[in-house]
Amino acid sequence: MILDATNPAVGMILFTCGGLAGAVFALPFKRVKNWAYESYWLFYAIFGLVLFPWALALLTVPNLKEVLTGAPSSVLIRCAGFGALWGLGGLTWGLMIRYLGIGLGLAIGCGLCSATGTLIPPIVTGRMGDLVKDTGSVVVLLGVLGSLAGIAFVGLAGKSKEGELSEEEKKRAVADFDFKKGMLVALFSGIASAGMNFGLQSGDALQQAAVRGGTLSTWQGMPVLVVVLLGGFVVNAVWCLMQNIKNRTLGDYCKGGTPIAANIVFAGLAGVIWAMQFVCQKVGEPAMGDVAYIGFAIVMGSAIFFSSLVGILLGEWKGVGRKTKVLLGLGIATLLLSFCVISYGNKLKEQAGQPDVQAEKEVKKAVDAMERMQKP
Repeated sequence: MILDATNPAVGMILFTCGGLAGAVFALPFKRVKNWAYESYWLFYAIFGLVLFPWALALLTVPNLKEVLTGAPSSVLIRCAGFGALWGLGGLTWGLMIRYLGIGLGLAIGCGLCSATGTLIPPIVTGRMGDLVKDTGSVVVLLGVLGSLAGIAFVGLAGKSKEGELSEEEKKRAVADFDFKKGMLVALFSGIASAGMNFGLQSGDALQQAAVRGGTLSTWQGMPVLVVVLLGGFVVNAVWCLMQNIKNRTLGDYCKGGTPIAANIVFAGLAGVIWAMQFVCQKVGEPAMGDVAYIGFAIVMGSAIFFSSLVGILLGEWKGVGRKTKVLLGLGIATLLLSFCVISYGNKLKEQAGQPDVQAEKEVKKAVDAMERMQKP
């Protein structure tokens, strides 16, 4: 499959598809039966963090072995290290929600993750000027900030929904509410989870080596992705096995009367769908030029956008008060508007580059005319 690696619209569509994958990846877990959380999460990690991305990389990067073996060890360690950091951040999200609840916890966690994961990489890599280099770039940046506002509104809607629960429901929902502890955990979870994008933006050397070896620019990010996800897999696998031992659930993998094959399939499917969000991000980045950094924000924002819609369709927001509905509506509308602003910014950048292209065409025409005149 060949995609247009120069069209920002293609990049935006891919980022949005990635967000959709992030919103629905957990649905197959509902079909897993008689397994503890850590048991099916292990197979989710095996398929989503190892088997699927490596299979895709082997199919799309003809010189994958040479790219990885010839890469500087510092680059591999950095990418895998950031992947491991993301893994640690992901494992603490449950603790964050335990102390803050789903609404407030996800608002703070997703907001920090999206903000730091989007804005810090171009600053750290010395490309801060790309954020404001022209009108189009400024408009794109405003759209990114708008998506963060949309995430905040959806989070506030979740918090408002929690406030409408009865005291008994509140205790069940946030039995261990502790704002101070929750904020500390959320700070770590949000920033550590952004390690995914730190790692994805740290592998330029791998991408350049892949292109030199004949890989299409569309797929140049695959070597980076497999290294980052491998780092995340190690953390997730170790945690799952430790929980299996602690909770005495190792027997899940051979328990009689359990649909083991089906459980593996559905847990693996969840992993593949989850991985697609970052496959879409890396495949879409080449089309975005110097604003490729926005991919992470679009994936995160659209994931929350689609998950909110899914929640509405499943009746999760049924019966909530007017304030909650207004906040949710503002969040969804703001996310939609931010995507439109980003698309407009990309259009401005594309138009700004057109005079140069037109000038090249005029020069070529003039040269061709002179050559024809010189012919006898």
